[in-house]
Amino acid sequence: MTLPPPASPEPRSDDKGTRHRAPVSDHSAVGSLASAWLLPWTTCRKATFLSQYDAPLFFVGIDWAAAEHAVCVLDRDGRKTTAFTIDHTAAGFTKLAARLNKLGPSEQVPVAIERPDGRLVDVLLEAGHPVLPVKPNAIKAWREAEVLSGAKSDPGDAHVIADYLRVRFHRLRPAAPLSGHTKALRAVVRTRGDLVEARVAATNQLAALLDAHWPGAKAIFANIESAIALAFLTAYPTAASAAGLTEKWLAEFCAQQGYTGRKPAAVLLARLRSAPAGTLDPVVCEGIRDAVLAQVGVLAALNTAIKNLDRSTSQRMDTHPDGAIFGSFPRAGTINAGQILAEWGDARQVFDHPDAIAALAGITPVTKASGKQRSVSFRWACNKRLRVAITTFAANSRFASPWAADIYDRARASGKDHPHATRILARAWVRVMWRCWQNGTPYDPALHGGARQRVEPQVAA
Repeated sequence: MTLPPPASPEPRSDDKGTRHRAPVSDHSAVGSLASAWLLPWTTCRKATFLSQYDAPLFFVGIDWAAAEHAVCVLDRDGRKTTAFTIDHTAAGFTKLAARLNKLGPSEQVPVAIERPDGRLVDVLLEAGHPVLPVKPNAIKAWREAEVLSGAKSDPGDAHVIADYLRVRFHRLRPAAPLSGHTKALRAVVRTRGDLVEARVAATNQLAALLDAHWPGAKAIFANIESAIALAFLTAYPTAASAAGLTEKWLAEFCAQQGYTGRKPAAVLLARLRSAPAGTLDPVVCEGIRDAVLAQVGVLAALNTAIKNLDRSTSQRMDTHPDGAIFGSFPRAGTINAGQILAEWGDARQVFDHPDAIAALAGITPVTKASGKQRSVSFRWACNKRLRVAITTFAANSRFASPWAADIYDRARASGKDHPHATRILARAWVRVMWRCWQNGTPYDPALHGGARQRVEPQVAA
């Protein structure tokens, strides 16, 4: 039996209403968000018929959980071959590999799972099984259509995933393992991003505490999470402890801390005294001191950890084969370039068109058309880390690239707000970045036709 080829992708519009882009779905178009790194089933760029020999012998569905995973195996006709559970342990992974090995050649036993990464996925990829990430929302819709009673269980979900894989495997794309360099970089930059979010939350908590009991300590320095502000709060955690602070003492404190804010001690002291008076009750001050010092300790630890990860990111970028490419773009910097590369990845065979990256990053809109109704809306389903990284880079690049500034300015002149104009610029940059990435060459404005055309008339003028 010969399976039909994947359906041809439908034409789609973008910000200009003309270019095609890849959808956020598990269909075999230019790209897929089921996983950031997906490979075609065959070595051909365009999907082809799958022969009976190449077609899977069995279809495996795994319902992933924190401690125990349900596994279901179906044959080509949809009959259940076996079903079992494994623990999320080394012994459990070994058991799974042994059970699947008995079914036949690993390349003909694909596995569907609702996540694109993790140690379980790594073990399956290392064993040679095609791993096809599926979206939870797609499985939910499939279950609701197939299980009319609404019953739900882990073994039942594994069966639904396996059946979804059996029916739609020719529309799915197996996950490609990331290189060790990219895995290391991704672990570092994602952890750093989480810690930055934690620092923002801790800063807001400290600010609320100071607003309630000692507003002056919040007003004296520009950023309360800065090293000088945390040192000040360590020395003077309450309003009572700073009651006798003089201009001379404050000047000596700033000198000891290496203060570089260029504000004299008299100005800083005036900020402190002009703010609403803080709590002076001795009993209350004891509690405030403990609370402030606890928050200061948290922020100090976060600042140290983030600095260490900054250094690690720089090291990872220096050793990554594509680090020089992503670091060569104007105003990319080391951290921002590392964030883009970590989410973009290094599997060049995955993205054979820049629109696939644009869809993955959520910088292309979603068009819905039915009858006479047509709407274009913001793309919510995407890799949000990649969207933040690319739009941050795009917003900064316009200050160093006349070409980027021109695209942004024309978008704003046409009535787009700042976020929309930034996404338009980001999509333009994606095309340039994709070409440099595919060619393996750093960005050179002299070779960038659009940038060269923008600069040459200015030089001639």
